[in-house]
Amino acid sequence: MFIGEYTYSVDEKKRLAIPAKFRQTLGKKGVLTRGLDNCLVIYPLKEWEKLSQKLESLPAGQVDARGFIRIMLSGAVDIVLDKLGRVLIPDHLKKYAFLKKNVVIIGLSNRIEVWDEKRWQEYKEKREKTVGEMAEQLGI
Repeated sequence: MFIGEYTYSVDEKKRLAIPAKFRQTLGKKGVLTRGLDNCLVIYPLKEWEKLSQKLESLPAGQVDARGFIRIMLSGAVDIVLDKLGRVLIPDHLKKYAFLKKNVVIIGLSNRIEVWDEKRWQEYKEKREKTVGEMAEQLGI
């Protein structure tokens, strides 16, 4: 299970170290793609398969379904962790997530999100103010 929040840096070769705590669950391979809210998402292969099956079941006749499938799959890349636990972030994904040097890596149970540090702080501050309301609306 992925939990927690970690601050890392993208190096000059566009590599990002994955927290050691996450590497065992992730394994040596995964899939990196666009996430919601302009972040990136890293899926272990098992979780990527589940998501792919859900995407395949969406009605291709609906405009929004086609658009979502295209964005999720066209941006996806296979990743392999190097000996130091780093992954390469392609330019198109760096651009999508507005990644600069400092990033925040967060664990979300079955997946990992990668955020530009400033954008994460802004998002988190906004959501922390309404967490009680969100819980109530979700019935938690």
